[in-house]
Amino acid sequence: MSIGSVLDRLRPEFPDITVSKIRFLESEGLVMPERTPSGYRRFSIADCERLRFVLTAQRDHYLPLKVIKDQLDAVDRGEGAPERSLRLPRALALAPGAADGREPDEFTTEGELRLSQADLVRRTGADDQFITELVQAGLLVPGAAGYFDENAVALVGAATSMAAFGLEVRHLRAFKAAADREAGMIAQIAAPIAKGRDAGARDRAQETVRELAALSVTLHSALVQSAVRRSLDG
Repeated sequence: MSIGSVLDRLRPEFPDITVSKIRFLESEGLVMPERTPSGYRRFSIADCERLRFVLTAQRDHYLPLKVIKDQLDAVDRGEGAPERSLRLPRALALAPGAADGREPDEFTTEGELRLSQADLVRRTGADDQFITELVQAGLLVPGAAGYFDENAVALVGAATSMAAFGLEVRHLRAFKAAADREAGMIAQIAAPIAKGRDAGARDRAQETVRELAALSVTLHSALVQSAVRRSLDG
């Protein structure tokens, strides 16, 4: 397939996909299409499924490209499939270079979720009033049309679990304030990258955000555990 054909196949699931995004992923070693003698890219079905896997892992699991590439490289070496929550599609798993005979579960996606508050109650089992309190406190923010996304499901689930330990919504505002500060720092780093004039600037900026966000979660967890340990030891 040409790069235009690949776009046509992927756009129903990933409306924001562009030629520059595909070229960026190629430059990062996530996909390696063949080249014709005249230099045109030619993608196989396996290449297209590989791109679908990468884009889904970014969108639904917020994985940085380095982690995704490590998983794909492991499959290429025949060392196994990615984590259960991120199975490769069969067309990719059986592509040349993958482990012979491997038949992992189909890797399917639902596209971007649009959840009402009632949907959120059903998905999480949380009390409707509790979700309303999260919204009023600014911890849970619906989109412009009033719907919530997959992030809201994770947020409500975490807040509900923390409530079981006696933490009320008002206590969670400290986490929101810390997250806003971290987001501000990450934005300061990513913004100049996004303003670059080359075609892959925005994609590199988005990848920088993913990398830093993952690192910030790790750092935050380590700092909290260290501080609590010192408090208990004291």
